[in-house]
Amino acid sequence: MTTVTRFAPSPTGYLHLGHAYSALFAADAAADQGGRFVLRLEDIDQARCRPEFEHQIYDDLAWLGLNWGPSVRRQSDHFADYQDALDQLDEMALLYPCFCTRKDIQAEIAASGGAPHGPDGPLYPGTCRDLSPDVTASRIAVGEAYALRINMAAAVACAGPLSWYDREAGTITAKPERFGDVVLARKDTPTSYHLAVTWDDHVQGITLVTRGQDLFAATDVHRLLQSLLNLNVPDYHHHRLLTDDDGERYAKRNRSVTLKSLRDAGKTPGDIRTMVSL
Repeated sequence: MTTVTRFAPSPTGYLHLGHAYSALFAADAAADQGGRFVLRLEDIDQARCRPEFEHQIYDDLAWLGLNWGPSVRRQSDHFADYQDALDQLDEMALLYPCFCTRKDIQAEIAASGGAPHGPDGPLYPGTCRDLSPDVTASRIAVGEAYALRINMAAAVACAGPLSWYDREAGTITAKPERFGDVVLARKDTPTSYHLAVTWDDHVQGITLVTRGQDLFAATDVHRLLQSLLNLNVPDYHHHRLLTDDDGERYAKRNRSVTLKSLRDAGKTPGDIRTMVSL
């Protein structure tokens, strides 16, 4: 099997050193095994994505000496694909509309004396899980904003025991229930990161997902979706996260470490590899 890796930035700002490490890591993993490196633009958030950032991504990656192909998958071009996935889950009776705002959820948690915590914080308390079809239909009909959540207990029961393989940590028993009823889409945003990334990895034929340790736990949710939607299951390699001298993760808001600013300061691609310890 040909190894296929990917780099999937969001065009909401300039690439920084952390991005460079992730892109180079993925490209090197593919090259080491005679495989392919592909590029995806995760531009679901249309309000924050800008063409100038997209163009700079291409320019920065080419400057680093990376080649990708045969084409770039832009998520905003494939909302119909994600709707197909949602339709499949809906036909399995695994989705429900949730009308709760963040304030509503916080108030519900406070009133109940707290809520179990998952990797991303307090779990959604299930306020809308048992609303009747008539009630949900009427609220949607009058234009209320809503999110589509997965009924995690039902989904886990449907999928059964699951595991996935990380090339550093070995075989991992998936426990997606730790995340509770995660959001898979919203009225104004037709997909979520969890759904889109899982679907796209399948469509692009990714065999090795390389990404940061901060997404290690989220792989449990992605493994569940792979099972429910009958998608390919790649291997994973969750790499370390780059931090600055103060131990803070690099971020787009820190302009001093963007590749654009480093290039303007005269740094070379070789300098970048040295800076990220590759």
